[in-house]
Amino acid sequence: MPRTIETVCVYCASSERTPRVYHDAAERLGTELARHGKTIVYGGGGIGSMGRLANAALAAGGRVIGVLPRFMENLEWGHRGLDELRITDSIHDRKRLMLELSDAVVALPGGCGTLEELFEAITWKRLGLYLKPIVMVNVNSFYDSCVELLTRCIAEGFMNERHVEMWSVVSKPEEVIKTIEAAPEWSLGARNFAVQK
Repeated sequence: MPRTIETVCVYCASSERTPRVYHDAAERLGTELARHGKTIVYGGGGIGSMGRLANAALAAGGRVIGVLPRFMENLEWGHRGLDELRITDSIHDRKRLMLELSDAVVALPGGCGTLEELFEAITWKRLGLYLKPIVMVNVNSFYDSCVELLTRCIAEGFMNERHVEMWSVVSKPEEVIKTIEAAPEWSLGARNFAVQK
């Protein structure tokens, strides 16, 4: 039975200097989520992949919620055309709220902020704090080394073999929704093997 997905948290970058393939992927994901009636929750920025994601979703009639720390709002980094822009006191509050609002997490390629958000979501899932699907969009083989590192964590005994089910990997944005719907169920029972003994 497909799970109900209404709101998708998307992690992505604000850089304007990345290859066009990454901006294209953000636009395609925004359009795809909007066409399927999914609300997007993202970091609230107006440029880079963030801006492309939001603008494409809005152009396709989608709903977009940005979540921005107050200091970034003061620097005027926020997107001004969103359905809603929520301001938080800190980066930590931003990340927590984005997860709380979402039915799934999708990570587009990005820098250290995107990677940190992705790994925090995976960590929360390992600890039973977040039980929903996590999908990496492996555009241009960007996440190959990330998946290799996580696989090594399992092989070296830092994580349990079952932890490989915490995330899914797709090669293109158009595969995201069906992958979310098909993701393995995850429960609080994961706490029983969160720690390697």
